[in-house]
Amino acid sequence: MDEKFTQSAACAGDCASCGSDCGIDGNQPTVTLTLEDDSEVVCAVLNIFSAPNDREYIALLPLDEDGKNQDGEVYLYRYSETENGQPMLANIEEDEEYETAAEAFNELLDQMAP
Repeated sequence: MDEKFTQSAACAGDCASCGSDCGIDGNQPTVTLTLEDDSEVVCAVLNIFSAPNDREYIALLPLDEDGKNQDGEVYLYRYSETENGQPMLANIEEDEEYETAAEAFNELLDQMAP
């Protein structure tokens, strides 16, 4: 999987002229994932967070061509940075690690809820 981080969502960020209610801030970072079949998915970066296993993860919200997320699905990946600060994503291969990351993300969401 390849990834490309960019500033701005799938639109120009001018919600007034766009008329979209996607809720994505035009300055919110996005990641373009290149999947195994060479298709690309633009995702809004929701958060980078730590889990109890001392690893960092990234939560991504896949966006459609209109810059919206229709199904509420969130992608979780292992997150790290290269020596020169470039972000790197890796698939979470083990079920146990995925559960740890998902629980940490859910706790983060619970803390953010009013």
